[in-house]
Amino acid sequence: MATNTVGLPRQQVRPRSGHEGEQNAVPKGLAWLLAVTGAAGLLASWVITLDKFLLLEDPDFKPACSLNPVVSCGSVMTSEQAAAFGFPNPMLGLVAYAVVVCVGVGLLAGARYRGWFWLGLNAGTVFGVGFCSWLMVQSLYEINALCLWCCLAWVATLLMFWAVTAHNVRTRVLPAPAPLRGFFTEFGWAPPALHIGVIGMLILTRWWDFWTG
Repeated sequence: MATNTVGLPRQQVRPRSGHEGEQNAVPKGLAWLLAVTGAAGLLASWVITLDKFLLLEDPDFKPACSLNPVVSCGSVMTSEQAAAFGFPNPMLGLVAYAVVVCVGVGLLAGARYRGWFWLGLNAGTVFGVGFCSWLMVQSLYEINALCLWCCLAWVATLLMFWAVTAHNVRTRVLPAPAPLRGFFTEFGWAPPALHIGVIGMLILTRWWDFWTG
């Protein structure tokens, strides 16, 4: 006896757009970069905070990274710019860089964040790069000294800024024309390399006589 089988309608599955697919597949390289740069910034902030406490206890304390008149962490730590918001700057770094570490580790563990989260992280890195740029100008042309731990925090911050920006452009969280998305896909390494190169040239030319003397 033949049995008529009534075909059930197949559930129509809406294909995911490329935008959604990219959002769900965060590169491991980005996750590692956020975790490592966040840890580097956290380390720098921690060391500077400890040295700041020692300076408050003993005004004659000389930080280990005070190597010469130019590379002088103590000169930077005792400047007015070192407490731009009324408290030592590295205390802000202890919080901000810890958040970045958590984001990176979360991504490595499989977490996925929505677009608004990436925009918020991008905004935070924009503030970080702006603040570090201001500190860099103050250090080079007002304080006239460099702090090696501060330099580590600068580099870590700009690397995470460019990495998050490139990710947001590629995944269309930040609206951008196709050529710009293609540029960040193929040459995402170029903007941070150029940025670091500019900072290096500024430091080199600012104390050219000292470095070459």
